[in-house]
This record gives sequence, structure tokens and C-alpha cells, in this order.
Amino acid sequence: MNLPNTYTDRNETGCCAVPNVVDWDKKEIEFNNMRFIRMYTKSFLHIPLNMGKVMKLLNESATKSGKLMPPQQAMILSRYISAWKAEQLYGVIDEVEGMDNITLSGKFLSMVFEGPYQDAKKWYDQLNTFAETKGYEPGELYFFYTTCPKCAKHYGKNYTIGLVRID
Repeated sequence: MNLPNTYTDRNETGCCAVPNVVDWDKKEIEFNNMRFIRMYTKSFLHIPLNMGKVMKLLNESATKSGKLMPPQQAMILSRYISAWKAEQLYGVIDEVEGMDNITLSGKFLSMVFEGPYQDAKKWYDQLNTFAETKGYEPGELYFFYTTCPKCAKHYGKNYTIGLVRID
């Protein structure tokens, strides 16, 4: 994988490491058949209702299969399909039996945001504007919420990496 690392080597919580935001802010990123396992979360007006359960199932499936990404390259992408449903993509190194396996390829622009998850609508608009100012027609948008709420509180920052498809 030729992507920048998503995390640093610093982990004070035993859960989420400190995200590598420098290498992901305002960059052009290319995914080349990156593997993910996919599940969907139910939402109410874009607020996920079963995120914890879905993340637990994705993590358990990847862990039990031995297909986890290296810790510095771990990535979970969220894409809002509607006000009632979101797609969750959990990065893996190879197919995981019994799961919905997909690959993601394409060019994306990335931006790093800091703030509460409730700001996602504002970030969505900023990503689209960023793509347009670079001369691209914005496509699908994904968010990578880099830390769980407990770790965000511990680190005092809640970083999210936004990705907008440009190809």
C-alpha cells in the first residue's frame, strides 16, 4: 500500500493511537484495489444508531481471520448513503471469509478536520468546495473518524480525515 500511515507509533490509551494528520491534510491520495470488509449502520438523520455493534463485528472478523491491517495503516471509512443508512468499510490485508469483501480504487483529495462528529455536514461542504477549487467534480465522500470518543477525550483532539473522490 503506497498510502501514508494513518497513525503514528504513539499510543497512550491501548486503544487508538495518535493519528498521522500531517501526511493526510490537503493531499491527493490514490487507492489501488485497497481491501475492505463492509457492513452498514442504521442511522437516524445521519446519526448512527448501531455503530459500536458494527465496529465490534468488523474488528472481530478481521482479527479472527488474521487479516488486520498493520496498526499504523489501519483505516475505517464511513460513507453516508442516506439519512437512515451509512456504509462502513474496515481495511484488511486480504479477503475475510464470510464477510462482504470489496476493493476501493480511485483518486481522492483528503482534508483533516478537528471537532465533534456533529460537524460532518460542514466538513462535507468544505470537502466539496476543496475539490471544486482544485478543478474537480466532487464524487463520493468518505470520513475516517480516527479515534473513538474515549481516545479523542484523552488526547484532547478529535481528528477526522475526509476523502472526496475526484476521478
